[in-house]
Amino acid sequence: MYHMKGKSNWIAIDWGTTNFRAFLLEDERIIARLAEPCGLLSVENKQFGATLQRLLAPWLEERCALPVVMAGMVGSQQGWQDVPYATLPAGAQNLVRGTYTFTTPWGSPAWIIPGVTGNSRYGQPDVMRGEEIQLLGLAQCHPAQEHFALLPGTHSKHARMRQGEIVDFTTFMTGELFSLLCQHSLLGRDLPEQEPHDPSFALGIDTASEGTPFSHLIFSARTRRLAGEIALPHIHSYLSGLLIGHELATVDGGQPAWVVGSSALTARYQQAAGRLGLKLNAVDGDTCFLQGLNSLRSLVQEIA
Repeated sequence: MYHMKGKSNWIAIDWGTTNFRAFLLEDERIIARLAEPCGLLSVENKQFGATLQRLLAPWLEERCALPVVMAGMVGSQQGWQDVPYATLPAGAQNLVRGTYTFTTPWGSPAWIIPGVTGNSRYGQPDVMRGEEIQLLGLAQCHPAQEHFALLPGTHSKHARMRQGEIVDFTTFMTGELFSLLCQHSLLGRDLPEQEPHDPSFALGIDTASEGTPFSHLIFSARTRRLAGEIALPHIHSYLSGLLIGHELATVDGGQPAWVVGSSALTARYQQAAGRLGLKLNAVDGDTCFLQGLNSLRSLVQEIA
């Protein structure tokens, strides 16, 4: 383990399909952070080692071969190393047993944490990579016998934990569908610059709560536009309300629930949930990610 002035220094990385985020830490304290649109899709010829060394160069030059702990799509078939999923129920020990250990080209000890696989609540095969770290961190930051958490994003997860283990989860493609519909469908064509508009967002939430079949539901973004019920700059707000409302319609209002993510995204989900009579307790996604990854770092380094 690399030490400086009696402290343990290391690098935490969340490497996804489209984005890369890294944190330089001293134990649990963030020293520096960086974010780049340098996800797996932008790494040519699987040059992950060279890409990571370039991204981390300022930190490595000053602090030598720091330990690097990674999670996310970096461990997928398209990533640096295909790290097999841990199976449900999944807790810290399961993830540690499946962790891939190696040395980077510049000499840093490195670990890639596996994702998790299992059947969703609807009986379909499901997977996650990266969110399992946030869930472990949530359970540590807010201890309880059970947790039900929403992790909104490109592929939103609804997950249940029991005694610190993930016991089931379900994926909703809310973020990706929003992007696709806005950019590549008739619903988003020939629109002016969009403006956030709470009344249109609320109308989308209300419309989604009526149980309308999904493909008919989203077409209302076209028909309400043609009828003049929604102004052109507010179509994205309405469509966001439709998609988030459709996702939240699956949540049981009788259970305490967390929403884990950025402040902007969790606030959006809390706004929608409040309109549906649900209560979501927000917690910062980075805080959970770093808490969870730090606990796994301690375990994998003990084994090493």
